[in-house]
Amino acid sequence: MNTSHRFAVGVHILTLLSMFDEPQSSSFIAGSVNTNPAMIRRILGMLNKAGLTVSTMGSQGGTRLAKAADQISLLEIYRAVDEPGILALHSSAPNPACDVGRNITGVLETVINQAENAMEAVIAGISVHDIVQGIKLKK
Repeated sequence: MNTSHRFAVGVHILTLLSMFDEPQSSSFIAGSVNTNPAMIRRILGMLNKAGLTVSTMGSQGGTRLAKAADQISLLEIYRAVDEPGILALHSSAPNPACDVGRNITGVLETVINQAENAMEAVIAGISVHDIVQGIKLKK
């Protein structure tokens, strides 16, 4: 199974940025995430395109939040950095001559849609500010 880590990294980035008023460099962010700055810049590009961050160039440049942390939901981050679909159907078409093979895709599509809608409903109600508060409770 191929799982994307971009959502977790995106939440990490925006949570970190929410702690600072001034723009932060991709190198600084990469140090917190413990990855390379190039990967951080790719995800920052996605977050910027979604209107969640603002970047400035130059020696004093960096990235900051585009809006308040309590105005950024985890669903916005998920949609900015990941392809929809945490669950997937068969990679090849099941056997149409089999009763199960002929009908499984339609049934699984319904189940998968329900699961994804439930997940999105949960993360839509959680903001970056909520994540910050959770981190403060862990101290």
